[in-house]
Amino acid sequence: MFLQSFFQNVLNAMQWGSFYALIALGYTLVYGVLLLINFAHGDIFMVGAYIGFFIATLLLGHYTAALPFALSPTAIFVLSLILTMILTAGVGVAIERVAYRPLRRKGVSRLYVVITALMCGLILENGNLALLGASRRSFPELLPKAVYTVGGVVISNIKILVIVTTILVFLLLETIVRKTKIGMAMRAISYDRMAVPLMGIPVDTVIVFTFILGSSMAALAGVLFATAYPVLEPYMGALVGWKAFIAAVLGGIGEIRGAFLGGFLLGFIEIFVAAYFPSTLRDLIAFSILLMFLTVKPTGIFGVARATKI
Repeated sequence: MFLQSFFQNVLNAMQWGSFYALIALGYTLVYGVLLLINFAHGDIFMVGAYIGFFIATLLLGHYTAALPFALSPTAIFVLSLILTMILTAGVGVAIERVAYRPLRRKGVSRLYVVITALMCGLILENGNLALLGASRRSFPELLPKAVYTVGGVVISNIKILVIVTTILVFLLLETIVRKTKIGMAMRAISYDRMAVPLMGIPVDTVIVFTFILGSSMAALAGVLFATAYPVLEPYMGALVGWKAFIAAVLGGIGEIRGAFLGGFLLGFIEIFVAAYFPSTLRDLIAFSILLMFLTVKPTGIFGVARATKI
């Protein structure tokens, strides 16, 4: 009985940690290139979930416009996911173009850019609230749910989809950053942004590509989260976004492996604390553990302290 409960909590923790990992990957990509903590990223996750909702309901024919041909629910899910990632990437690029790039070109302190990021997040939250209202929305059930029982452990197809997708995305990002020219340019900008233009590398193009990747990860997390927990509300990205940022710091922000591992580690801590302690103590105990860890290793698991010349 104990082993069944333990392995069930492991699976739950892997699913919950997958959401943190996907969002944390977006945080760490932007920080790795710009040394900027994009605090609007959690709200981009929320925007992605809402865009996915409206695309899915449109394809299902819930509005006046209907498709001239029928699509299966699974095809609608795949198409909604792809379109959501594209449109949400556009939102991320628009924020970079309108809010971050002018400040970056003026060479202002990073403090002002961080404040701008916070304001962008608040604009997304309250803009959603003003346009769509505070009522919650239910994400349509597009994937037929299948539940398997292995040795007393219950596994759903959605849980498998979330975990496998997160692992594949991590491997894809590692390949892009480590093995491609654009990935080499991203690492070069993070190392010395002043010298990169002298090498003929278009800095703005690399930064836009970084925001496309990061926002796409947030959109993917938003649609998968809405599929697993089909309730949408305007502030759904606030707490999840902050926790994903903490996961990125825990793993070593700026390092893709750190964001991936930190997300899963935070998911494991939260699920196992809730399993063996009162649920009201979950955040208190989880963050106390993380605080003690960062006290011992403030750069995170994979983080490396950088020396800065003044």
